[in-house]
Amino acid sequence: MLLAGCSTSKDEEAATSTPPPTPAAVTPEQTRAIAKEAYVYGFPMVDNYRVMYSYFVNKDDPEYKGSWNEIHSSAEVYTPEDKAVQTPNSDTPYSAVGADLRAEPLVLTVPPIEQDRYYSLQFVDLYTYNMAYVGSRTTGNGGGKYLLAGPNWQGEKPEGINEVIKSDTDLALVLYRTQLFGPSDIDQVKKIQAGYQVTPLSVFLNQPPPAPAPSIDFVPPLTRDQQKTSPQFFEILNFLLGFAPTPPAEEQLRARFATIGIRPDGDFDANKLTPETRTAVEGGMADAWAELDTLKQEKMDTGEVGSAQFFGTAADLKGNYLYRMAGAAFGIYGNTADEAIYPGASIDSAGAPLTGANNYIYRFAKDQLPPVNAFWSLTMYELPQSLLVENPMKRYLVNSPMLPSLVPDSDGGYTIYLQHASPGIEKESNWLPAPEGPFQVVLRLYWPKPDALNGVWKAPSPEKV
Repeated sequence: MLLAGCSTSKDEEAATSTPPPTPAAVTPEQTRAIAKEAYVYGFPMVDNYRVMYSYFVNKDDPEYKGSWNEIHSSAEVYTPEDKAVQTPNSDTPYSAVGADLRAEPLVLTVPPIEQDRYYSLQFVDLYTYNMAYVGSRTTGNGGGKYLLAGPNWQGEKPEGINEVIKSDTDLALVLYRTQLFGPSDIDQVKKIQAGYQVTPLSVFLNQPPPAPAPSIDFVPPLTRDQQKTSPQFFEILNFLLGFAPTPPAEEQLRARFATIGIRPDGDFDANKLTPETRTAVEGGMADAWAELDTLKQEKMDTGEVGSAQFFGTAADLKGNYLYRMAGAAFGIYGNTADEAIYPGASIDSAGAPLTGANNYIYRFAKDQLPPVNAFWSLTMYELPQSLLVENPMKRYLVNSPMLPSLVPDSDGGYTIYLQHASPGIEKESNWLPAPEGPFQVVLRLYWPKPDALNGVWKAPSPEKV
């Protein structure tokens, strides 16, 4: 999973260069092709909305954090009880802001943070593009004030603001990660989180607020499983496109979607589809997942592509909507490569799927620990859910702050034991408990050094014992 360029597929080139058919001329075959294209394009938006709905809309959801345009912090790391986000990070306590930018921008205040502690603010738009970063890598630990504005804001940077960050969508998400050095460090993390502040621009300028934006009638999201097969997916996509003005480069693509009713004011109604059209739409959705599965088998599992290609700005992804879908499907809200990379493994060194029925070792050779400016971690996830694994030790990862408690090999390397049962009391310090069945491990490198980005350093592969 190393940094490389992305290319636009032939399908995407056709979508932006071929005039869209008129609604009356759309055949079942064209409907299936357009549904597939719109599904690949829209999956990250719909899945993003599923999470944001649970965080900021549904007060009955156990994942609910609070209202929009406020910061909500948790001084805990993720556990197996956290199920909204697949492949969650359990290294850094999170803070989150669900941003509704229709009425006015928000001012985000970051306090000074000690130099050896990593932190970041990841700005994610509705498409799941990482539009900007504030943090140790990009802006330093000295603190500052940052303006987050929506697509229709045309103001100038106010005095006292370090930087203006523009979102291409009216709704956005800001995820804060604050490094936790260990259990005894939690009170210090709480103090830092208390210093994160969010205020409307009018409050920052001590001016009267603008007229409030109309209230949003949020539509109920689909579950993860329903998103895969239900044509109602496109009804939710239509709702979300209302918060995502069409980029100039996507005008023909969006016009093509509109020929089957997929547009902000679209008339796509899953309950009114003819049997023939419903079959075509469901076939297009299945085709999208088949293409993603092929990508995983032929390029992800072989290490040809990975997280470095799946996350970033719109310019970084260069119109590769399949890669954007892969990022959302396998690890939504993943970081841009310069901020973090995620070499993962769901197969062993011989190419067989990882399972708790076997025992494995994951070995860092001498002087081959992950090269990072911040820290690294190796996290265990149960498949197919991609969630943390419950275990008696309540250990969900092994990371660089734990090195003093790990037992090194005789040559100075480190061996991590990936298995369901204890490897024995003398090895438990280096044990990362696995589930009974299928699993994957994800190595996170925060603020990776050049050797990790350019391929000089390679992540280990699990070896079956």
